[in-house]
Order: sequence, then structure tokens, then C-alpha cells
Amino acid sequence: MMIGDVSTLDKGDEPETQGVVASSSNVFRRLRPVPAYKVVSEELERLIVSGRLKPGDPLPTEQELSESFGVNRSTVREAIRQIEQEGMLERREGRRLFVCLPGLFDLAPRATRMLMLQQTTFEELWETAVTLEPLAARLAAANANAEDLARLQANINATAALTLPGEQPDSELAELVDLDVEFHALVGAASHNRPLMLAREPISLLYKPTLRRIYARIPQSKSRALAAHRRIVEGLANADAQLAVDWTQKHMVDFHRGFQMADLDMKAPIRLFLRP
Repeated sequence: MMIGDVSTLDKGDEPETQGVVASSSNVFRRLRPVPAYKVVSEELERLIVSGRLKPGDPLPTEQELSESFGVNRSTVREAIRQIEQEGMLERREGRRLFVCLPGLFDLAPRATRMLMLQQTTFEELWETAVTLEPLAARLAAANANAEDLARLQANINATAALTLPGEQPDSELAELVDLDVEFHALVGAASHNRPLMLAREPISLLYKPTLRRIYARIPQSKSRALAAHRRIVEGLANADAQLAVDWTQKHMVDFHRGFQMADLDMKAPIRLFLRP
């Protein structure tokens, strides 16, 4: 199987460097060589994104790709590894590779790392969340189906069983935090708006260590969160967007207040909150 309409590359790990001698006017500058595996991975990604290679399609063998692109198999192997990391390929039937759609959790950790590298503060994160979460609730009120509501109710039931007054073991607090993060992800999923789901997922991954601190230092915050979740689901179940949005906003403001009461610094880089 021949792949794409790309120029044939010389065999080897990298294409030959294209050098341009600078003139006295410094108009020209040397071009940087691009590793051959990156050229191959970018072409494979282009074919997947364009739909020429569709989810479920088997990827040609390393030998076939090597012949199509005019590179050696080690170059193809490295290119494939790059595409697998993007979540666009999966191995089935032994070691055979198939095209697939990347899931949210394939992309979210990468975005989370980028937020950390950019020295993003929790205040910035909250400013984004306080916009995205009410939007998710508004869309979910219009689009949630019976299955969405059943999942949300199951989440609330599990949360209620673990929401106890006073201090609790770390293991129970960890479960409560997981359920809280899951609740907001379920509301996002009930919106049935895929760009929104993708946009909010990296933010939700960063809630975990912070929520754990708040629950541990302010025990009453657990029951307040549960009460807010119940009212949000009430709004979704009755297709009452205003109720769902109002309670989501109250919930986010309450979270902000809990953050301050727990004596946590909103202006600190989020990487600090990922420490145990």
C-alpha cells in the first residue's frame, strides 16, 4: 500500500541537510535539518486527520511504509511511536496497528504538563473553570439523556455514602475527590459538546490534590459540595438550565472560598499543588 503524496526521502535516520551560504547582506541563513522520522510522523498524522486513513483502518506494515516513504524501518518505527503517543494508533490482534481516535485522557496529561511548565497559577485555572463549568451545565441541561442522568445520580449516591462529618481516613478522602472530579466530568459529558469536554479535561485533572487539602482542612466542605451537586443534577433532570448554571456558579465560588479558608495560595504555581 502506497501512502500519501510526499517527496521520497533518502534512506537513513535524517534527510540530508540543506545548507545555504549567507551572502554579505545576511539575507540567507542556514536551514535546520528535520529528522526523517518527524517528516514521516507528520505525514501519517495528516493522512489520519484528513480522513484518508480512518479510525479502524489497519496501518500498513513497517516494510510497506518504509518502501512508500523511501526510508529505513528504524525511521518508520520511530515515527509510529510518535503517532502512538498522540493516541492515533492502537495495537490489536497481536502487534498489528490500527488507526483510532485519541481519547480525552490521551490529550489531557500533555496539556496539564504544558500548564505546569508555563507556571500557571491556580487563580488562572479557577478563572477559566468558573466560565467553563457553568457553560457545561447549561449545555447539559439541554442535551443530557437518561443514561447521563443515571450516571450522575450513581455518582451522587456513591458520594453521599462517603460524605461523613468530621475527619476521615485518607483513603476515603481520596475516593471523595475522585468522585467530585468524576461528577464534573459527567456534567461535561452530558453537554455532548466535544470541544468543551476536551477544553475542561486538563483543568479537572488538576483539582485532585487541591480538593484533598480542602476536604481535610475544612470537613464541612464535603457536605456543601454534595448539596451543590444534588441541585445541579436537579436542574439537569428538569431541563432547568438556569438552576443548573446558578448552582454551578455557587459551587465554584464556594470552592474558591474553601481554597482561601484552607490557607492555600491562589497565586502560587499549580505545580506546587501536585506535591503530596
